[in-house]
Amino acid sequence: MSEIKVNSIKGVGASAAAITVNNTDGTCTANLTNRTNKNLILNGAFLISQRGTSSTANGYGSVDRFRVQHSATDEAPTQSQVDVASGTTPYSLGFRKAFRITNGNQTSGAGTGDKIKYEHYLEVQDIANSGWNYTSASSFITLSYWIKSSVAQNFYGVVRTRQGTSYSYAYETGSLSANTWTKVTKTFPGNANLQFDNDTAKNFQTDIYAFMGSDLTGSKTLNEWSAYSSSNQTPDQTSTWYTTNDATLEITGVQLEVGSVATDFEHRSFGQELQLCKRYFQKMGGSADHYFFGISRGENATARTGLFIPVPMRAAPTVVCGNHRAFKDGVNSSSTSTPSLYAPSDWVSESSMYTVDFPGHSVSHNLIYHMMSNGTSSTALTLSSEL
Repeated sequence: MSEIKVNSIKGVGASAAAITVNNTDGTCTANLTNRTNKNLILNGAFLISQRGTSSTANGYGSVDRFRVQHSATDEAPTQSQVDVASGTTPYSLGFRKAFRITNGNQTSGAGTGDKIKYEHYLEVQDIANSGWNYTSASSFITLSYWIKSSVAQNFYGVVRTRQGTSYSYAYETGSLSANTWTKVTKTFPGNANLQFDNDTAKNFQTDIYAFMGSDLTGSKTLNEWSAYSSSNQTPDQTSTWYTTNDATLEITGVQLEVGSVATDFEHRSFGQELQLCKRYFQKMGGSADHYFFGISRGENATARTGLFIPVPMRAAPTVVCGNHRAFKDGVNSSSTSTPSLYAPSDWVSESSMYTVDFPGHSVSHNLIYHMMSNGTSSTALTLSSEL
C-alpha cells in the first residue's frame, strides 16, 4: 500500500495552506470558502434597516446591528443605508447595499475630543462558542470588509474585548484612494488575557474610525493585543476627512470568521438576515389604528396586553410606543406615556409572548378593550434588546 506523508497542501502562489495535517494524530484542518454559518457578524451586507434608511442619531439609527457613535461634533454626521453602484467591485460580488457616514460641517476644526466611528458588538457567547481558541496565539479569527472614502487617507480600526480586563488590537486600513472601494483584511491571534464568558453580554467590539481627536489617541502600537486605554485607542489620526464638509465613508461586506484567512463572504437571504436581526430589534408599523390588540386592566388601571413576538429576543426588551389609545364601545382614551414590559425579572429568553403595560389609560376590571396606534410611523411600536 502506498501513502503520501505531508504537513500541508498549499496552492501554487497561495499564502496559506488549503489543508493542514496534524502530524501527531493524523487529523487535518481545511480552509473552505463555502462553509455555512461562518460569519459571526449579522447584517454585514446591510440589507436590513428596520429603523429607517437615514438618521443623525448617536447610536443605532438606520441599519440593523451597526451603529454610529459621535461626540463633540459641531454638526452631527448622518448615517444611512445606501446603494452600491453597479459596475463596481463589490457590486460584482453580490453586494447591493452599504452603510455610509456623511460628515457634518465641523466649523471649529478637529477638536481633541471629537469622534466619529462605526461600532458593532457581538454577544459574548457567540465568540465563546465559535471554535476560536482565543487564549492561544496560534489560533486566529479574521475580519474582512470593503471600505470607500470620498477623501484619500489612511483610517484605523480596533477590536476590543469587554470582559475581565479589557484588551484591544488596533490596525490600519492603509491609504485609501478617493472614491475607490478597497478590501481590508485583518487576522487577529488569540491572547492569554482575553476573556469571553458564555452569556448574552456585550463583547468583541469592532470599531472603524472616521476620526478621533488627540485626547483619545497617542502612541498605541499597531497589530498587537494590549490593555485597552480610552486615551490611547489608536495612533494619532489625520483630520483630513473630518475637516472636509460632507465627506463620506462607506463599508459593506463585513465578515468575522474563525481561521487565519478571509474566505468568500457568506451571503444570506433578506428573509434569513431579517429573522436573525429580530433577536435585537423588532418593530410594528402604524398609521391611525394600524395595530390592534385585545387588552385588559393591569395594576393602577394600566392597559395590559400580550404581544406575540416572532423571534425571541436577546434580553428583556425596552418597549417604545409614541402614541396609543384604548378603545371600547365607541369611547377611547389616548396616551403618549411610555409602555413597559411587565415583570421583566420574570422574562423568559425562549418565550415568544411578552406581557406589556400601556400606561395613561383608565380601564376597568373584567372588561375587554382594544389597543390601537394613534399616529403614523414605520416604527410605531418597537422592542429593542440591542447590545
